[in-house]
Amino acid sequence: MAMSVDPALLDTVVAARIHPSIGIARIGNSKEADGFFVGPQVCDPPPQPDATYRDAGGALKRQVAEFRIYGYNAAGDVVCELSMDDDVEIAWTVQLANHKAAWYNFDLALDIPEAASTISKRRNAQVADRGLLSIEPPPVSINTPATQGAGYSFDGGHFGHVAVNLGELRTDPVGRLHVFGGSGQSGFVDFRHSPVAPPYNCANFVPGPSPKNPAPVTFANNDGWYDDTSDGPVTAAVTIKGSKDRSIPVESAWVVVAPPNYAPQLKGVRTLYALLTDVAIQAGQLPLPQRPSFQDDILPIFKAMCELQWVNKGFAGGFGYGMPGYLLDPKNLKKLSSASPAYQEMRRTIFHSFRSPADRDASLKPWPWIYGDAMDAPTMPMVPEAMNSLTPTQLYQLERWADGEFHEDWSDTSHPYPRIDVVPLQEQPAMLDRAALEFCLADAFHPGCEVTWPVRHSTMYAAPYRWRHRQKDAPEPDLGGYLTPAGVATVNGPLYGQSPGSITRWMAVPWQTDTASCRSGYDKTYDPYLPTFWPARVPNQVLLNADYLQALDASLSRDERLNAFQNRSDWNNTLGAPGPAGNQQLLHMVEHFDQQALVLVKPGVANDPDLPPVMMVADRSPQQKLTLEQRDAAHAAIVQMACRPASMPEA
Repeated sequence: MAMSVDPALLDTVVAARIHPSIGIARIGNSKEADGFFVGPQVCDPPPQPDATYRDAGGALKRQVAEFRIYGYNAAGDVVCELSMDDDVEIAWTVQLANHKAAWYNFDLALDIPEAASTISKRRNAQVADRGLLSIEPPPVSINTPATQGAGYSFDGGHFGHVAVNLGELRTDPVGRLHVFGGSGQSGFVDFRHSPVAPPYNCANFVPGPSPKNPAPVTFANNDGWYDDTSDGPVTAAVTIKGSKDRSIPVESAWVVVAPPNYAPQLKGVRTLYALLTDVAIQAGQLPLPQRPSFQDDILPIFKAMCELQWVNKGFAGGFGYGMPGYLLDPKNLKKLSSASPAYQEMRRTIFHSFRSPADRDASLKPWPWIYGDAMDAPTMPMVPEAMNSLTPTQLYQLERWADGEFHEDWSDTSHPYPRIDVVPLQEQPAMLDRAALEFCLADAFHPGCEVTWPVRHSTMYAAPYRWRHRQKDAPEPDLGGYLTPAGVATVNGPLYGQSPGSITRWMAVPWQTDTASCRSGYDKTYDPYLPTFWPARVPNQVLLNADYLQALDASLSRDERLNAFQNRSDWNNTLGAPGPAGNQQLLHMVEHFDQQALVLVKPGVANDPDLPPVMMVADRSPQQKLTLEQRDAAHAAIVQMACRPASMPEA
């Protein structure tokens, strides 16, 4: 079923752009034919049914990145969305790669002061043939509507001799591109033993994966390991047919295949969209908004902090429903959204509660209570980058809000767009760009969930939110056996044009070890729950279904219901016992990442001051209750793994 576009409009199209500019796919292990869902396409989508995210057997469905092409006229206005039909030919091409094992260790974000002396060695440094470490299937193209993936798979990539599929392409019925990522294939190959014959011409290669995966040893850098996350460019050739066919230039995009989202309705306090907006403003690519919108710029910060109550017990105590700091209470919102001088001091005290990088404040106490790039344990003495902060643009907008210089555009009767097809055509491209990035984190880049610290460098961008593609005749320079802050800043180096796999190579390998390691309350003498790492993607403490049902049970006493509602259980209890070195939990996450709970929306209690009308509840209960001693042992082991000092050259 093709979309109908007025031929007269097509005649005005002189250029096209792919949106979103950065699409996000996520891995999943469902084998069902319908084991996928399309990722967020509006900024505040309504809650989806539970079955959206898991199949009938409990496996996680893959999140698909959908790309659309919009036609623009000579004035730069959106004219129409282009689809595969009798009047338009579209040929999509995507190239994915995974270079994690061939890249360098992650030790610290190399652009912060604390990393000045960091020297990161290559991963799998003993493997001479570096090509064995990169998973590089050939590019895949699709030029006809194909809702099944047969013939459009990213096959042909290998880690050592192990075949690794990175996903597939499909389209919807009108030819919008669907990019599927991997199925959660992670494993270990032993490169340490005797050589074998070509094509594995490596002095230190043994054919075959380990008969049984050994337990990983650290949160980010596990030699011999691979996973099936990836990234790469999304391009298209567009021809508008008529009496004379016209080839239209198309601005390309990028896709990142990331780990699963275990709290799909939640956002971070500092989203990737907020960060990349700040990057574009600092680079002069976008103007600085002089008068922020309360609805679009200020409220999302408050909402994120309050909704983290469902994934972190500390945030529940500070910003949870019924608590004094619950900024989303209707009475609070009416005051916060008003520019009246009567509430100026209220606004100002809230603004001054946020951490400002300009103050070089190393305290744990200012908002947001989230670890930063230079997090270490124990947390004292601290450095400023040990804690996260909002972007300079967000802080500027909050300051303008505190001064009463903002648009009073919030209403308790207003409703966000529920889906992309009801968004006005002119607004759809920007909405797609924003929605994809709103559900990615720019919290602690240590290293991160979807992407990490290089994305905050403007040299990587050809335009706002669009990464610069590396030209084939300008290859990236070889940085040698070790990576340093000076080396990473090399002209035309890794912070400039990007190639397939360049974005995700900085991330943990395999991704599961980082997801299992990043927790909260590392210094229990300060707080057992705060600060936190990435709770909007990797929950810390969650409301279990049994407690949820008790909170709703009107036959119980008020105290019983409130105690049940305030109770939170460790999300990572599902990982089981830590093992002697704590790393058995990492291995369990590798092999059973689908057993971790998703935090999903459930109905709550109407008109109650202490029990909210909507709750978010874990869809899985811990399989194994740990003793206090086991929890402490696991916590200590994970802290040690996650906070190791930067690597130094071997003697």
